[in-house]
Amino acid sequence: ARITPPEGQPFLLHVEIQNANDAAMPLRMLRYLSDIILYYPKLPVRQYLVYIGRERLTMADGFDMPDFRYRYRVMDMHVLDCEEFLRRDTPDAWVLAVLCDFKERLPREVVHEILVRLSQHFAEEPPRLREYVDMLDILARNRDLNLDIREELKMLTIDVEKLATYQLGMEKGLEQGLEKGMEQ
Repeated sequence: ARITPPEGQPFLLHVEIQNANDAAMPLRMLRYLSDIILYYPKLPVRQYLVYIGRERLTMADGFDMPDFRYRYRVMDMHVLDCEEFLRRDTPDAWVLAVLCDFKERLPREVVHEILVRLSQHFAEEPPRLREYVDMLDILARNRDLNLDIREELKMLTIDVEKLATYQLGMEKGLEQGLEKGMEQ
């Protein structure tokens, strides 16, 4: 992504998400860097490796050779505080919180909080809610939380019949039913 900060020069941001440790990762990142520089030779590049795997992170953040040193930033999601993500005002951050350090909180408690926020945020957009719940489910399985996200969602007390989208759908269905009945 091309990033233009409010203050400073534009740069290219390369984020690589890794689900498992890979001893060859530094070479892969160097290869990606060379490809990016070939396409965009005038822009500086910042590289990040975001690790979301189950095992403890063991990948290097670069390598050293005689007359050559290469580095990139590594972010281990397991050591980031989930509260930092939950404080954000975006569903993307809330879902990513499931990959982070829960500190003293129970996994079910964190997942429940995320689901409540998503349900409230997308109360009028059931398809978007399903999309974010699916993302949460995938990431929770990646984290090996052994929680059934769909069951957790069902346990929330959401009165679907009070949602505006449900009521509009019912009205539309009633109208269509009356029209069809009149035709017959």
